[in-house]
Amino acid sequence: MRPIYNLRISKAGLGFNHNVLKSMMKRPMSRIVIFVLTFFFFFQCTGPDEPRFSFSDKGRIAPEFSSGQAFKYIRTQVEFGPRNPNSPGHQQTRDFLYSELQQFAGERNVFLQSFVHEGYEGETLHLHNIIAAFNLESSDRIVLAAHWDTRPRAEEDPDRPDDPIPGANDGGSGVGVLLELARIMSENPPPIGVDIIFFDGEDYGETGDLQNYFLGARYWGNNPPVPGYNPRFGILLDMVGGEGAVFPKEGYSIRFAPSLVDAVWDVAAELGYEELFPDREGALVSDDHVIVERTTGIPMINIIHHERSEQGGALFPPYWHTHQDNMEIIDRDVLQAIGDLMVELIYNRI
Repeated sequence: MRPIYNLRISKAGLGFNHNVLKSMMKRPMSRIVIFVLTFFFFFQCTGPDEPRFSFSDKGRIAPEFSSGQAFKYIRTQVEFGPRNPNSPGHQQTRDFLYSELQQFAGERNVFLQSFVHEGYEGETLHLHNIIAAFNLESSDRIVLAAHWDTRPRAEEDPDRPDDPIPGANDGGSGVGVLLELARIMSENPPPIGVDIIFFDGEDYGETGDLQNYFLGARYWGNNPPVPGYNPRFGILLDMVGGEGAVFPKEGYSIRFAPSLVDAVWDVAAELGYEELFPDREGALVSDDHVIVERTTGIPMINIIHHERSEQGGALFPPYWHTHQDNMEIIDRDVLQAIGDLMVELIYNRI
């Protein structure tokens, strides 16, 4: 009998698509400059004097989050195939995400941050962070993030361990939730500034080799497209749609921003999701948020499906890093809970 969870210590031939790059190059340079300068102006601001993590019920009605639409966004990604770097699915998904965000945020408010990384056995990875901004008029901002790549190997699966995984939950679910939030914000402008980042190359590394994980977050943190970017905080969504999900308070998140963690989990409990968001400490999970905090100082917390072992290590669900991470394990009720929490935070609490 397989254990309910697996032990995990850490979370851890594509060319450039010339049509996308040509479309960017065809834009007048002034449009790209406007994007960056606008970000520079607003992100230099520190926002209001109130505490960064201060939440209160503003009495506003938050828009409805559609778990069905989020599910469709996940399915679309999975249908492209594995999204490991340099694969056809990776290229197709990048183009899809870039196009969808342009529709929702506006063409001028979406930025493709492309870079290369030398991977294993001399492989050159072509990677792309995808960034979208909503409500640029607001200097009071938050950042929401997820990784959009999938693992190039299924080392936890005895069947085809060297093949890439579908990544419906690990990669697809966070992106699906954020795409649905982007759609909502296109129809209901948020009262604060919200920036969405899809990090690439999060799950490339081999087990134990943390230097080849979190590649997009490393590049973004060390090469900020916007000087002086200073949002209140960030929230990372990772593995937020799988069956059997539970989201204890991740350990690094508690270290970075304990009051923010408590505030978010309190709101989840008020919404009736205390079973999904138990008031207990989870494990230390190395993930994109750790890189963001260490390279930029932005306090970012991680909402991630895991449990803490008796020895203090991170335990992940049985489909983690296997070929069973497919659409069959995606739970719409879990997606709905995450989405309800996010729209409540954006539209009524911050």
